[in-house]
Amino acid sequence: MAGFAGYTAGWTALHRRTGQPRPASPGPWDLALIATATFRLSRLVTKATVTRPARAPFTQVDDAGAPGELNETPREEPGRTTIGELISCPFCMSVWIVTTFTGARAVWPEATRTVTGALTALTLSDALQFGHAVLAKRAEH
Repeated sequence: MAGFAGYTAGWTALHRRTGQPRPASPGPWDLALIATATFRLSRLVTKATVTRPARAPFTQVDDAGAPGELNETPREEPGRTTIGELISCPFCMSVWIVTTFTGARAVWPEATRTVTGALTALTLSDALQFGHAVLAKRAEH
């Protein structure tokens, strides 16, 4: 909790240091981009096989998850369990990611919109890939 409070305070201090006004409340489009980007990035960090090397010191693989994903649990070792919980739980990681996007939106609004837009496009691409696989499988039968 102290780490998260410090992280949030850091974003607040950075925003104040830039001298920018407080950003307007996000509109529906920004909320959709941030929510979708948060979902995708949290899955990428916590579940993707390609990010397994970053999680390896803190987690152990239980089994395969969704396509391209792994199910992992934290290592029961001092100093590794808490980090393992954070980086293997998409719900836990989402809190940190949405805080990052919120802070970044206040400091770098256009760059943040670009990043969240790209992650949203990736999410939609993934959905199309899964949809295509389902349709191809049905066509075979």
